[in-house]
Amino acid sequence: MGWMAGIVMLVLLVMFVHDMTQTHHAVRRNFPVIGRLRYFLERQGEYFRQYFFAHDREELPFNRATRAWIYRTAKGLGGLIGFGSTIDLREPGTMIFVNSGYPKLEEECTPAPPMVIGPQCEHPFIANRIFNISGMSFGALSAPAISALSQGAAKAGIWLNTGEGGLASCHLEGGGDLVYQIGTAKYGVRDADGNLSESKLREVAQRVKAFEIKLSQGAKPGRGGVIPAVKVSEEVARIRGIAAFTASISPNRHKEVRTPEDLLRMIQHIREVTGRPVGFKCVVSSETFLSMICEAIRRHGLDGAPDFITVDGGDGGSGATPQVLADHVGLPLCESLPMAVDTLIRYGLKDRIHVIASGKLVTSADVAWALCVGADFVVSARGFMFALGCIQSLQCHKDTCPTGITTHNKRLQKGLVVVNKAERVATYAHWLNYELDEIAHSCGLSNAREFRREHVRIVQTAGRSMPLNQIYPYPSYEPTRGQLAHGFLSEIK
Repeated sequence: MGWMAGIVMLVLLVMFVHDMTQTHHAVRRNFPVIGRLRYFLERQGEYFRQYFFAHDREELPFNRATRAWIYRTAKGLGGLIGFGSTIDLREPGTMIFVNSGYPKLEEECTPAPPMVIGPQCEHPFIANRIFNISGMSFGALSAPAISALSQGAAKAGIWLNTGEGGLASCHLEGGGDLVYQIGTAKYGVRDADGNLSESKLREVAQRVKAFEIKLSQGAKPGRGGVIPAVKVSEEVARIRGIAAFTASISPNRHKEVRTPEDLLRMIQHIREVTGRPVGFKCVVSSETFLSMICEAIRRHGLDGAPDFITVDGGDGGSGATPQVLADHVGLPLCESLPMAVDTLIRYGLKDRIHVIASGKLVTSADVAWALCVGADFVVSARGFMFALGCIQSLQCHKDTCPTGITTHNKRLQKGLVVVNKAERVATYAHWLNYELDEIAHSCGLSNAREFRREHVRIVQTAGRSMPLNQIYPYPSYEPTRGQLAHGFLSEIK
């Protein structure tokens, strides 16, 4: 024991001398050794608050009650509670769905029907479910995590968005529907000069149902995708076509897209080459951006119109991002989604262009709200990360994820058993889509496709709520003379 005590004393002496002589940390210099506790406690504080001190519904980005609901749902344990809700129904922003005095009986209901994306395409995409998996690339997520998502998506009959990192073998394991995301670096579909490769587009098109051009994402609007160097393994580098263990930083935008016309040309080009539906993903912060695109569609006709638009809220964020962009850039979905839907309605394009809502929508109530606003589909990233077992350790940008979801460390990946986690992914998707219809039935509707804005109220102040259709009245569509002259009205019919 004496020699162990000697080693301990020696270590403490070395730390004491180092702290006294270093010049970077004032606390350690003034309080050698013991000052190190400050940094340790600072790092541990967020974890202690998460489990011991924060109330069930006050933590961010997702509170404990929400995470617990997803965990239970993914395990098939049901969403039953006792003794009432812990939601404060007086809190501004709270959603209250308008129940009918005559709710639908089970025998009167019909399942939410499939919806066709790009019916005019050579290969239309028949999407069977409302709630699907948002873009999370291989690289940001580990291979076992992607495998579990792929297999779970296939079991649940939902689609999986590949994210911007290209198509990996783990995406194909489940054999389900895939939406291929083309990021600004064009990983997986680019030539040696970084331009779109028609041959690679055709090759990928054999394995996916649709293409999504990513203009921006909620975590970092105006900034390209980022994978820190520590997470760029040799396999990730091979698929992306970059050097291993070098940070993967995509450009801020597609170099060939500077105007709405450029975007429409890119959409039409990819659709002609692949025969698949094509849309784009963006963060909306004003009506001007989408209005300019709609005006371009007016001028050039519907052939170049996107088949869908994925509206990502500024409150999204499953990947690494500069904090200033996550905190202060991009409107949250509660404001941007009505703005986007209303813009399409005003231009008479809502029936032509499907709207996919993305951004912190992880519960059935969240998804039902988005459908009430006017979304056709909802996708989630972090909801499915919780279904995989994410514990919100806030280490996604490092290679130290304790659940194996966002790390390429083989030892940590062992904790993620693909077969078990795939089942949880499928179960979470199944029950969330099921509960959507359950809310609809309580509102007197046959299924969730019938939601409209009048079916939900939003609390404004304590004791006072307003129907969503009064907060965001449906706009009217009035064709301009130019539209009538060019036959635009007959086109959209």
